Amino acid sequence: MQAIIIDKDNDGYRSRLTTVPDGELPDGDVTVAIEYSTLNYKDALAITGSSPVVRTFPMIPGVDLAGTVAESSSPDYLVGDRVLVTGHGLGETHWGGLAQKARVPSDWLIEIPKPLTSSQAMGIGTAGFTAMLCVLALEDAGLRPGDGEIVVTGASGGVGGAAVSLLAGAGFDVVAATGRTEQADYLTTLGAAGVMDRAELSEPGKPLGKERWAGAVDTVGSHTLANVCATTRYGGTVTACGLAQGMDFPATVAPFILRGVTLKGIESVYCPPARRKLAWDRLASDFEPAHLELMTTEVGLSETIEQASTLLAGNVRGRITVDVNR
Repeated sequence: MQAIIIDKDNDGYRSRLTTVPDGELPDGDVTVAIEYSTLNYKDALAITGSSPVVRTFPMIPGVDLAGTVAESSSPDYLVGDRVLVTGHGLGETHWGGLAQKARVPSDWLIEIPKPLTSSQAMGIGTAGFTAMLCVLALEDAGLRPGDGEIVVTGASGGVGGAAVSLLAGAGFDVVAATGRTEQADYLTTLGAAGVMDRAELSEPGKPLGKERWAGAVDTVGSHTLANVCATTRYGGTVTACGLAQGMDFPATVAPFILRGVTLKGIESVYCPPARRKLAWDRLASDFEPAHLELMTTEVGLSETIEQASTLLAGNVRGRITVDVNR
């Protein structure tokens, strides 16, 4: 099979497209013939060596994959079943999706919900899955359309764009915060009622600001997350799922003890199966196909290494899907 392989040895850290014998696939009771994968921010970090994402070497990156079951010793999946995997250490501790085959434990798999194709499932991928987990968390907190504005930070990225589309489609009043204000038309097409420059949130701010947001989806972290919390209305909920600006959180407890703001962490890698299925069922029914097409750029496996640097440079809008068979 063809695969992207990352190696680290005495010759240094390197990524390359090469042929890998099927017999080297890791342990698992299901082998998947992969049709599509994705290039996420984490994958780009791994491929370029910009961050220590990979835990063991050699490694095939790719935190997402979708395709059909080629071999199975599990009673839960038959040859020909359409399946996907996101997270579970793919591309970090277990060979991932940027290859033509993968072998994984069957309890990592879920069936691709109808009417999604493999390509569409990967257009959604970890990014859309994470966005839906944020939407579910806001709903669980009691937030409903009409309660007030929802801010989405990092809105031009994969998680942010999906969150804008999903929230707007559910009837929420969404404000998209982005450093790429030239993408305003794109974001309003996804459903944003307003677009703001990220500079309004990304600089050091006050412990409390004027109340504005009923809720938030933050993909950025650092000062942006602190400022979002500081300007969230009494009893509002902020979901945090990213660190594009940084891992730090330079905030005070003021929003939490004076306004009853809730900060809800969103973790998608090891999300429990029942929650995972709920999110994917909602994605299959709620994600607007036209928005998904608008958000997605498709590349071949041979283009993936080059695209990783482009993604890290902030020059990619939305999602990159990878056709692993070209």
